[in-house]
Amino acid sequence: MKMYFSQSSRVNRTLSEKEIERNALLSDLEKTKKALEIAYAGFDNVIEPDLIDCYIYEVNSVLKRYKFLMEQAAALCPLPEENTHPAALSTEPPVTTLIG
Repeated sequence: MKMYFSQSSRVNRTLSEKEIERNALLSDLEKTKKALEIAYAGFDNVIEPDLIDCYIYEVNSVLKRYKFLMEQAAALCPLPEENTHPAALSTEPPVTTLIG
């Protein structure tokens, strides 16, 4: 049995460079999260002093990588600088209550 696929049914959408970078960053963050879980699990299960030192080094290394990736994410998708919370947009002073 032959199967025919229409090319018009495929979505031929090219990702922008920013979307590709974002997807790669999310993938790296997920891999780093798994590596951190593995490092903590290894640390929890060793009793040899040299291995304890090894896992401490590994946890610190993965945490530094996580920090770097989070800084990259912040640079790629910065948060808005203006406070857009409804309370911040109000021109009236905040209501205060005195208990006493």
